Amino acid sequence: MRKMLLAATAIAVAGFASTSAMSDDKSIIVQSTTSTANSGLYDYLLPKFKKSSEIAVRVVAVGTGQAIKNAKNCDGDVLLVHAKPSEQKFIDEGYGVKRFDLMYNDFIIVGPPSDPAGIAGTKDIAAALKEIAEQRAVFASRGDDSGTHKKEKALWNSAGVDPQAGSGKWYRETGSGMGATLNVGVGMGAYVMTDRATWISFKNKGDFKIAVQGDKALFNQYGVIVVNKDKCDNVKSGLGQSFVNWLLSPEGQNTISTYKRDGQQLFFPNAQPLG
Repeated sequence: MRKMLLAATAIAVAGFASTSAMSDDKSIIVQSTTSTANSGLYDYLLPKFKKSSEIAVRVVAVGTGQAIKNAKNCDGDVLLVHAKPSEQKFIDEGYGVKRFDLMYNDFIIVGPPSDPAGIAGTKDIAAALKEIAEQRAVFASRGDDSGTHKKEKALWNSAGVDPQAGSGKWYRETGSGMGATLNVGVGMGAYVMTDRATWISFKNKGDFKIAVQGDKALFNQYGVIVVNKDKCDNVKSGLGQSFVNWLLSPEGQNTISTYKRDGQQLFFPNAQPLG
C-alpha cells in the first residue's frame, strides 16, 4: 500500500512539475512569411530580443496565405506577413488584436541576360508585364497564395493581363516558396518576381540580373499582429505583445535597419511610435 501511495505521489508531483513548466514557458510561435526567414533577418534579430526579454521565439516560415491559415487555426501567437488586405481581413474577422506597420522593402522582376521580353531597365511594371505576355516570354510564378503571389496577381490585374490564359505554356506556376521558384526560374531562363531581400540573399543567381525595379507599385509593406486570445485561448498574448512592442520600439526598429547582406540593407523600418 505504501509503495502504491509513493508511486501515486510521484506521478502527481511529475504532473504538477510538467504543468508548472508549461505555465512558466517563456516562448512564443511566430507565423511568418518566408522572406523574413530566408533573408536571415530572424537569425540576426531574435538573439537580441531574447537577450533583452528572455523570451524565445520559434518561427514557422511559410507563405503569407498559409501563415494566416495557421494563425486562424490557433497555431501561433504572432503573425508577421506582407499582404495588407489579407491582414486587415484577419483583423476584421476577429483573429487579430491590432495590425501594425513594421518595415518595408520592394519587389523586383529578375530575368536572364537575353531579356526575351526586352524589359531590362524599365521602371514601369505594368508595361513590363504586358510585354512579357505579348512576347510569351516564360514567367515563373510562385502560385502558392503567398504575399508575393498575391501581389503578383494584383499587378497582372492592374496591367490588364490574365496570365492564366498562358498557364502551362509561357506562364509556369511552381506552387513553391520563393527560393525554390527562383531556382526554377534560373533553370528555365524565366522571369521571376521576388522580394529584394530574398534576391540579395539568394545564392544561385547564375547570370540573372534585375530587369524591373523602382515602380512605386512594387512597394512591399510588412505588418505584425498579435493573435486574439478571444479566438484562441492558447495564445500567449502577453509574451506575443512583448515581442511586437520590442519590434516597434527604437531598439527593434534600429535592429531591423542595421541588418545587411553584402553591404545592402534588406528591410527599412517604418513603424509608428506606440502611444
